[in-house]
Amino acid sequence: MASKMPRANCNARKTRGCMSRPFHRFNLVVLLAGFALCLSGVLFAQEGHEDELVANLAGGRVIVDVAREGIIFAALDQPVEKNSIPPRVMDLDTTHIGVLLGASEWRYPSDPKPVRMDRDFQRAGTRDPHYQRAAGEAEPDLEILGEAFLEKLRPLVGQLHHKLDFPPDEPLFQVVVIGYAPNNYGPEVWLLDYRIEQEQIPAREEYWQTRVLRPRYTQLYPPEKHAPRTVLEIRYPAEVKGPTLPQLIEGNDPEIDHLGTADPRFAKVLESMHRGQTNKIATVESMDFMRAVLPLVNDGAHFILGMMDEGGGFKWVVPPDEPVQKAEEQDKNRPPDAPTLRKRPNP
Repeated sequence: MASKMPRANCNARKTRGCMSRPFHRFNLVVLLAGFALCLSGVLFAQEGHEDELVANLAGGRVIVDVAREGIIFAALDQPVEKNSIPPRVMDLDTTHIGVLLGASEWRYPSDPKPVRMDRDFQRAGTRDPHYQRAAGEAEPDLEILGEAFLEKLRPLVGQLHHKLDFPPDEPLFQVVVIGYAPNNYGPEVWLLDYRIEQEQIPAREEYWQTRVLRPRYTQLYPPEKHAPRTVLEIRYPAEVKGPTLPQLIEGNDPEIDHLGTADPRFAKVLESMHRGQTNKIATVESMDFMRAVLPLVNDGAHFILGMMDEGGGFKWVVPPDEPVQKAEEQDKNRPPDAPTLRKRPNP
């Protein structure tokens, strides 16, 4: 477990944990009769209730390119099954956005309004005194974000009372945190994993208590000192088939190389990527390259594409189908000039 260091160090925010193991079984259907695993969705029943709690899964790929003056990010929708929802983007605070994967929407069939993890997000100004900081955990600002999601998940996961058969190290829910750390730390990308554990109650046969664990924080950017700075790709589930965008670039994919042949700007972008120097590419050129390359690698999947900079600017290039919840509804104390993910009206 890594020891805690001050944020001034380029690896200061690295903490315990690593990427989860490959995804094997996740879409679970558990009814009162104890039905077996199924790939049609996640249905859970609370004993004594007729409604089943349904978790709709967001599957897909998140691609992040940290350029010279900004961060370009994309989310590609790759459904886990026919009722899957797309990865959703939300405001986390004035300098971070989050892309939600996994069980990001929960509902009862009798209630048309789902519980969405990207809605009514309560940002706390101080740490909850309920928690005691453990050695090696994340910086306080990240922990505040992580615990806010934890509090939303707890009452939902707590209703699962049947034995669930999937590896304990695989996440139920993930958040890709993208943005800028305070105190001039610079750009950062984190993965927050939320796993669950179960305990059987001896006095009640076939009755299990399920709880969601505190998030596991994994820093994906910046990399270790002197390590190459390349495009990042996060997948959910982890075993999504096919090469990642970094692998295609590294392997000189013909379609991607053709972009460089056709446009000298893209040739410079690819050269810097091969050198592990994406942070030296002009943000506009990186954005244009990403806009051109995503249709080549997404197999027709719907995607969104945006850019943010340290000064608070934000730009949608390919916006989501639905607007992100207004930040003012989440935090009344938010400055009016703070960055927002809402679609801006066309002039």
